[in-house]
Amino acid sequence: MWVATVPHRHRPLPPVPTILTARPNPKLFYHSLPKPASFRFGLRLRLNSYKASAAKKQVPEVATRKSDSEKFRSQEEKNGEGLDLGWLPAFPHVFIASMSNFLFGYHIGVMNGPIVSIARELGFEGNSILEGLVVSIFIVGAFLGSICCGSIVDKLGCRRTFQIDTIPLILGALISAQAHSLDEVLLGRFLVGLGIGVNTVLVPIYISEIAPTKYRGSLGTLCQIGTCLGIISSLFLGIPSEIDPHWWRTMLYIASVPGFVLALGMQFAADSPRWLCKVGRLSNAKEVIKNVWGASEVEKAIEEFQAVIKNDGSDLESSWLDLLEEPNSRVACIGGALFVFQQFAGINGVLYFSSLTFQDVGITSSALASLLIGVTNLAGALCALYLIDKQGRQKLLIGSYIGMALSMFLVVYAISFPLDEELGHNLSILGIVMYIFTFAIGAGPVTGLIIPELSSSRSRGKIMGFSFSAHWVCNFLVGLFFLDLVEKFGVAPVYGTFGGVSLLAAIFSTYFIVETKGRSLEDIEMSLISDFIARGKK
Repeated sequence: MWVATVPHRHRPLPPVPTILTARPNPKLFYHSLPKPASFRFGLRLRLNSYKASAAKKQVPEVATRKSDSEKFRSQEEKNGEGLDLGWLPAFPHVFIASMSNFLFGYHIGVMNGPIVSIARELGFEGNSILEGLVVSIFIVGAFLGSICCGSIVDKLGCRRTFQIDTIPLILGALISAQAHSLDEVLLGRFLVGLGIGVNTVLVPIYISEIAPTKYRGSLGTLCQIGTCLGIISSLFLGIPSEIDPHWWRTMLYIASVPGFVLALGMQFAADSPRWLCKVGRLSNAKEVIKNVWGASEVEKAIEEFQAVIKNDGSDLESSWLDLLEEPNSRVACIGGALFVFQQFAGINGVLYFSSLTFQDVGITSSALASLLIGVTNLAGALCALYLIDKQGRQKLLIGSYIGMALSMFLVVYAISFPLDEELGHNLSILGIVMYIFTFAIGAGPVTGLIIPELSSSRSRGKIMGFSFSAHWVCNFLVGLFFLDLVEKFGVAPVYGTFGGVSLLAAIFSTYFIVETKGRSLEDIEMSLISDFIARGKK
């Protein structure tokens, strides 16, 4: 999910969102089939029509064999309890990974208030360019981290990559906490951004590969919940900074603690069974599947993994050039487009300006305004946790963007039409809260989840890296130009544009996003391969 916080000053500084989570690349067919005459997104209808036949032909027993967790659920329902605990074996592993998102949220909020004290103590108070640079350098590091993550994951796997990535996170926090110059703060923030960039790519990949199919969506939503909790925690811890000008150092020292917890926790977490199978560690892969998915799933899962590996090729690491080949190019374009829509639908711009809107109705405390936004985000994320595996990714995404569009149009109405002043302010607040809530239900969690679900096993890291790099670029552009656009055109036209982009995102999701709920990653990948083969024969 991608979340930002309410800025402290009247001229908002560019905070960082969170965001706050599969599979083509059939090497065997690239040399034997003619290339399609044109690039097109023939994805949704073909995949939907192929779904039934793929379940029978390509991946037999996917829809018929029950896992231990499903059997357990059925037994409990027969006993009248209706208790489904099939997600429980995977939860500790996902929980540890979500600590990365907690760190993400904490580092977003940690600069919200203390930036004024930092600027005063280090001698650049009043220089809005330097103050903005302290916050924005985070995005530069995150962009580079997201680009590098794919290659590291291919070679080392998710678990070791998590542990290595805690190094810049911990060092960055400690360097920032001990900084006595602007350069040291910039270095610390850059290192933190580098680590966060890796984690934003890594966490959705890990969760999508370690979670049982039935619970992949709900467990994936823990990313956004972790981010929300991180933001709220940093806001609470930031309250003493209003009276203690040196409290920011304590907050940054605290930021290093979750990094140590993540490094230690990953020592006991399982690695992705798909990666273990890809590198030839079949016994380890079987053990993970048995412990996390259930003993009855072992043989079927290994067969599916090996079938996909055979299609993808035996070499371990993918190339960036693979993204130019079908069907990887389609998935990469869909992933990049989803993040472009997400950012230009205005999530960060709305949050940058919301502090001024709250001030108009008497909420002058930036901490209180940020807390309201954080709680709204968390409420939306909890709703997504319940709905995503019941309603599906596509429905949540479409409904989320429609809700965001209506919320923006409500704010435009409150600003543009002659209303009672109190009514206008209340409608503006309602529109902003609705916007954040509907974003947190769909556009936030689903965007990060569905991309690894659609990506091929071999190229998942590269596709995620490309998609998130588009996210960071768009995030930076929104933060750079938002206030200038508001000053030049006014709030209503800018917010109206955000609403229009949200409607375009809903239309895009209707036609180009395939539903992945309840389907294994291998089933999805084989469907994409079949679609590619069918188009190549035409």
